[in-house]
Amino acid sequence: MKSKAVWALVVLNVLLLASLCLHGLTPSARAQGRGASDYLMIPGEVVGGNASIIYIVDTRNAQLSARAYDQQARALVDMGQPIDLGRIFGNGGR
Repeated sequence: MKSKAVWALVVLNVLLLASLCLHGLTPSARAQGRGASDYLMIPGEVVGGNASIIYIVDTRNAQLSARAYDQQARALVDMGQPIDLGRIFGNGGR
């Protein structure tokens, strides 16, 4: 009985070693995008209004957008189009 268990463990170790060696030969999955961006999220408040704002800066694309939470409507409201910070700062921020 012990010899069967030993041989089963030997076969299992050989299979694990083979899968470890073959793992390096298979291509790994890659994302298709340009890569992840870094985002800065800055909270703010509207003076005299009833909304709180989160300013979102996309550092890779140099864009500024905002999302507001309207407390009366209890809904998130997005800014229309992001602002191109490269155009405003003359590409000095990149």
